[in-house]
Amino acid sequence: MKIIRKVIISLLILLVCFSLYPQESNVQWNSEGKDFNRLKHTWRAKWITHPVESTLDYGVFLLRRTFRLDVKPEKYIIYVSADNRYRLYVNGRYVCAGPARGYPLHWRYETLDIAPYLHKGDNIVAAEVVNFGEYRHGEQHTVQTAFILQSDSTNRVIINTGDTHWKITKNLAYQFIPITSETVGGYYAAGPCDRIDASLYPWGWEETGFDDHDWLTPKAARTEAAVGRDFLYGSTWFLVPRNIPLMEEKPVRIPKVIRSEGMSAHDGFLTGKKELTVPPYTKASIMVDQTWLTMGFPQLITGGGKGSKIKITYAESLFKTADTDKPGAGDHFNAGLEKGNRNETQGKFIMGYYDLIYPDGGTNRLFRTLWYRTYRFIQLDIETADEALDLKDFHGIFWAYPFEENGSFSSDDPLLSKIWEVAWRTQRLNSTETYADCPYYEQLQYIGDTRIQALITYYVSGDDRLARNAIEQFDHSRIPEGLTLSRYPSYIYQVIPTYSLLWIAMIYDYYMYRNDLDFVGKFQPGMVSVLEWFEKKIDDNGLLGNLEWWNFTDWAPEYNNGVPPGAEYGHSASISLQYVYALKFAGELFNALGNERLAVKCDQMASDMIQAVYTHCYDASRGMFAETPEKKVFSQHTNIFAILTDALAKNDQKDLMKKILEQEDLIQSTVYFRFYLFRALQKTGMGDEYLDQIEPWKIMLDLGLTTFAEREFDMRSDCHAWSASPCFDLLHTVAGIYPAEPGFKSVVIEPNPGKLNHIRAVMPHPAGDISLDLTRKGKTGISGSVDLPDNLTGVFIWNENKIRLTGGRQKILFTQDP
Repeated sequence: MKIIRKVIISLLILLVCFSLYPQESNVQWNSEGKDFNRLKHTWRAKWITHPVESTLDYGVFLLRRTFRLDVKPEKYIIYVSADNRYRLYVNGRYVCAGPARGYPLHWRYETLDIAPYLHKGDNIVAAEVVNFGEYRHGEQHTVQTAFILQSDSTNRVIINTGDTHWKITKNLAYQFIPITSETVGGYYAAGPCDRIDASLYPWGWEETGFDDHDWLTPKAARTEAAVGRDFLYGSTWFLVPRNIPLMEEKPVRIPKVIRSEGMSAHDGFLTGKKELTVPPYTKASIMVDQTWLTMGFPQLITGGGKGSKIKITYAESLFKTADTDKPGAGDHFNAGLEKGNRNETQGKFIMGYYDLIYPDGGTNRLFRTLWYRTYRFIQLDIETADEALDLKDFHGIFWAYPFEENGSFSSDDPLLSKIWEVAWRTQRLNSTETYADCPYYEQLQYIGDTRIQALITYYVSGDDRLARNAIEQFDHSRIPEGLTLSRYPSYIYQVIPTYSLLWIAMIYDYYMYRNDLDFVGKFQPGMVSVLEWFEKKIDDNGLLGNLEWWNFTDWAPEYNNGVPPGAEYGHSASISLQYVYALKFAGELFNALGNERLAVKCDQMASDMIQAVYTHCYDASRGMFAETPEKKVFSQHTNIFAILTDALAKNDQKDLMKKILEQEDLIQSTVYFRFYLFRALQKTGMGDEYLDQIEPWKIMLDLGLTTFAEREFDMRSDCHAWSASPCFDLLHTVAGIYPAEPGFKSVVIEPNPGKLNHIRAVMPHPAGDISLDLTRKGKTGISGSVDLPDNLTGVFIWNENKIRLTGGRQKILFTQDP
C-alpha cells in the first residue's frame, strides 16, 4: 500500500507540474491580446545567453536558428523578447526591434507573425542582442544579457530558444563610447555611442548562407524558467505582452552639405545616387544640415577605405563663442558658448555625442547605430590611409511612435500654422516606446512633460495607448513612502513630489477624455498613497511643512533649481495649492468610483488647506497670494494655482488674472508653466488673451528652431516635450473644444479667437471627428459651422450665449451687437 500511495502521489505531482506547461493550441486571448497561459505559467522556450562572455557588461551578441519548412506557411506566430534590446531578422530581412520599454516586473514581449518573411526550404531567424552595460540609457532596466523566442505550438516547426539548434557569438566589432555631460554640454542620460571596427564584423551573419560552424551553443540565462507576470513563483523577468504598436520607421534624406574642409564635397552621397570619394592620405571634414531637427538611426554605406577612420558627430545646433561684452552672455548649460540663430552656421562649430567607424576596405558596408540619434547637424571627420574611401550613401531611418496627425488647426494668421507644425514635430520627437522629455539629452518620461504630451495626444492623434502606458508606468514606479518617481521607467531614481500630484491630474485628464472608469479605478490605491504622503507633511499652521526631495515647479530664474520659496523649509503657498489642485481632482475621481468617504475627505482637506493659504499668504494690500507667510515674494505661479483651485472667490478671479498678466515684479512663468497660465486664462473667461501670451514660442521661431526648446532662454535642449503645448491650446483654448462631462460624453465648443478673423479646427473624438469652421462678424459676431459625430451632443458658447449641438453639421450665427 505504501508503494502504491507513493506512486499515486508521484503521479499527482507530475500531473501538477505538467499543468504548468499548457498546450498552446488552446491559448485564449482577451480584448487586449493578452495570452493568459503565457502570463500565468512557464514558457516552453528558455531565456538563453552567451556561454562564456560576461552577461552583465557591455556586449553585442548575434544569434541564429536555421530550420526547414516543407511549405510556406500562411501564419507563423512567435513571441520574442530580450535584455537589453534586440533586432530581429528573418532570411536576412529586418523584421522589428524591441522589446518595448519595461522593467523586470513588467518585461515586454512582442507577438509577431513572420510568415511573410518565410519560404519553402531552409530559413534563418537571426537576432542582434545588445547590452549597453554600465553606461546604458537611463530608462534601461536590466538583469543580464538574454534572449527568448517561443514558437506558437500551432507552427509546424518549433524553433524555441533553449533547443540545441540555436547558435550564438559575440560581435567583437562593437565597443562603447561613454558620453558625459561634458561631451554634450548638459545633463545627459541617453546611453553610449558606438565604436565599430569593420574588420571584426561578421558580415552577412543574418543571411541563410552564412557559415556559423564556429559559433557556440547558448546556455540558459540565470533564471529557473521564463514566466509571465502572473506566475505563482519568483523569477527575474516577468513577461507581459507589448501594449503599444511597433514604431514607425522610414528613410529620411539629408538635404545638403553646408561646408567641407580638406576636400570639396557634393550632395550626391546624401541621395544615394552619386558616391563621394575621399582620396588616400586625406584629412577631411564634411558638415551636413538636415534643415530641421529629427531623430532615428543614421545609416552610412561605404566602400574601400581600409585603414581609415570616420568620426560622426551629432548636434541639435551649432555653437559659437559668446560675446562676453554682452550681459548674461552664454547659455546657462554651456558657459562661454551660445547657439544663436540655428540657421546661421558661419563661424560656428559642432559639439555633441559621436560614433567612430573603422572601415575594413569591403564594398557596400552598411553601418548603423545601435540606438537612435537626434540631430539637425552632422559632421563627418574622415582620415584615410593608403586606400580611398567611397561614401556611397548617408541618411537616417526616422524612428518614433506611429502617431497620426488627425487633428488640425488653421487660421488667417500663418504664424500659428508654423507654431502648430513645430509643436507637432516636438511632440513626435518625444514619443517612442515611452514619452520623453527631450530626444537628445535624456529621453526620459517625466510626469510634468507627459501630462501635456498625453493631452496633445488626445487632441491631435486620438491614439491613447501611449498615454495609458505612461499612467500605468508611473503607478508601477511608486516607492514605499507612497510617491511616484518623477520619471519612469528609469533605474536612476529621482523623486519630485509635485510631479506625483500631476500624475493624479493625468488620471483625471484621462477620466475626462475617455469613458473608461475601469482603467481609472486601477489607480485609486496609488492616488491615496500620494495624497497620504502630503497629508503627513501638513504643519501646525495648516500649510505644508518641510518637504523632502526636489519640489520642482518651473525653471523661473528666481526659483532655486526650479523650487519655489518655502518648499524646502516649509509653508510654501505654491506647493500647498498644488496639493489642493490634486485633492480636488482626486475627490471627483473617488466620487465617480463610488468611494464617497475618500471623496468627502479630499474635499474637506482641500477646503482646510485653501483656508490656511488664504489666512497666512494672502496679501490684501496687493490682492494677491505671496509665496510664503512672510509675504515678501510674489509669483505668477502661486496666483495661477489660486485661480485653478478657487482659493479666491470666483468673482475676484478675473481681477487676479489681470494682475498676473500686468504686474512685472512677479516671478514670471517660463514656457513650461504657461500651460497652467493658459488654464487660468480660460477659467476666468479671458481665453482671448491666449494669442497675446505666446511670445516665447515666437522667440524660438525667430531663433531658427524647428522644434520648441526646454525654455525660451539659456536653452540646453532644443526640443522639449512640454513646449509642444500649442498643439493642445490651439484646439482647446482658441478653438475652444473640451469635454462637457467625464468620458467626453458631450462637448463644449467655446472659441477664443482673439484677433483672428477665421479659424478652422478638427479634433478626433472616440466617436468620430469634431470639426468647426468659424468666421468673425464684426467685433462681436461669429458665423460658420460645427460638425459633431452622430451620437455626440454638446453646446456652443459665444459671449455667454448658447446653442445646443447635436450630431451632424449645424450652422452657427451670432450677429454683431448693434
